[in-house]
Amino acid sequence: MLYAVFLFILAGLAEIGGGYLVWLWLREAKPVWYGIVGSLILVLYGILPTLQKFPSFGRVYAAYGGVFIILSVLWGWGIDRKTPDFYDWIGVMICLLGVSVMLWAPRQ
Repeated sequence: MLYAVFLFILAGLAEIGGGYLVWLWLREAKPVWYGIVGSLILVLYGILPTLQKFPSFGRVYAAYGGVFIILSVLWGWGIDRKTPDFYDWIGVMICLLGVSVMLWAPRQ
């Protein structure tokens, strides 16, 4: 379980971090190397979820969507200095619950 959580977090940071670097390059006139590094990180993001042990691509990516939402709220808080409000935290808890149910609920 810790391996799965680690991979979800690492993939989420790769997607958000890579996308953020591309954003800075294209939207905030940062040097082209921001875009290149961001793009390479996004390639890494595409590889990381394949290391998950879950048998279903769809389930892994659906659960990852919830993790991405959680990490996006935390990224906005830590990097963009946009403090989450009460409803952001409720949404984070709902996503965390949903991801947990999708990945670790007992199945036949």
